[in-house]
Amino acid sequence: MNRKTLSVICAAFLGVALLAGTVAAQTESEINAALQAAYAKYKDLQEGKNADYIPALAKVDSKIFGIALVTPGGKVYTAGDIKSEVSIQSICKVFTMAKVMEEQGAEAIIKTIGVDATGMRFNSIVAVEWSQKLLNAREINPLVNPGAIVAASMLKGANRDAIWKSLLGFYSDFAGRPLSVNQEVFKSESDTNQRNQAIGYLMYAYEWIKSEPMRATDIYTEACSVNVNAKDLAMMAGTLANGGKNPVTGKQVLKAENVPGLLAVMAIAGLYDDSGKWLYRTGLPGKSGVGGGIIAVSPGKFGIAVISPPLDDAGNSIRAQKAIADISNALGGNPYAVKK
Repeated sequence: MNRKTLSVICAAFLGVALLAGTVAAQTESEINAALQAAYAKYKDLQEGKNADYIPALAKVDSKIFGIALVTPGGKVYTAGDIKSEVSIQSICKVFTMAKVMEEQGAEAIIKTIGVDATGMRFNSIVAVEWSQKLLNAREINPLVNPGAIVAASMLKGANRDAIWKSLLGFYSDFAGRPLSVNQEVFKSESDTNQRNQAIGYLMYAYEWIKSEPMRATDIYTEACSVNVNAKDLAMMAGTLANGGKNPVTGKQVLKAENVPGLLAVMAIAGLYDDSGKWLYRTGLPGKSGVGGGIIAVSPGKFGIAVISPPLDDAGNSIRAQKAIADISNALGGNPYAVKK
């Protein structure tokens, strides 16, 4: 089975789950119990380490551990630290992709970027060369750095400030509150993002980006620097679980027809090199960021997020993976599971 076929299958299954994802709802006590049990089980876990290739991330408190879950009905459940903020990092790629889909339609993603897993590192230049020279096709996706920088270049606006204001407002609509940029992280990333700058120029050279590759790279870098807490991320995931409508504010942030395709790409490419392992274990479309956050979506049931900065070798939060898996299993969140 090739990657394109897998993408189609993921979209089909997740689309059905989104439209028909109706299983018996858990009681509030069951949801609270699942969150509290996961928090208690993993709060003293001492594994992994903060990302340090971006200097500002190395300084983040590694003890932060917060869990939040949001249902389509707007119920919010939490455990641990939901006030401390970290930079959103690569989780922003999901919502930039969503913004392009909203502005230009789902087909713009397929035609300009692609939706296939690359099978290579998230910042791989070889993946771009492989797609360009050997496949002669748009065969990456918006959740790896080259695709995310191309997505940033596709955003509409009269100038850089207008594009950024619109994008940050879009993120904020998902979160249900105004979000802001961590300026220390933004500067730290901007000072150390030479590889991403090179990727931006490469995508421009191959005409994936039509103009101003450094503007696209800068917008992408600032997007990664947006501050969020666990509740913000859970609200963003919960909006996707609710067909693109923020379950608390009631705002339709993303067209419902764009949600299944977005979730499909999350399913195949959301957790860096361990995306397949994650999907195998949980069945949940997810996205991680090296700031320590992970979001996951059980279509029609809940959006969940965990923040815990220490990462494994693939760049995914260790506590977050374990907590989300336990909570989802306890609540029957896997959309592929046979319902009894």
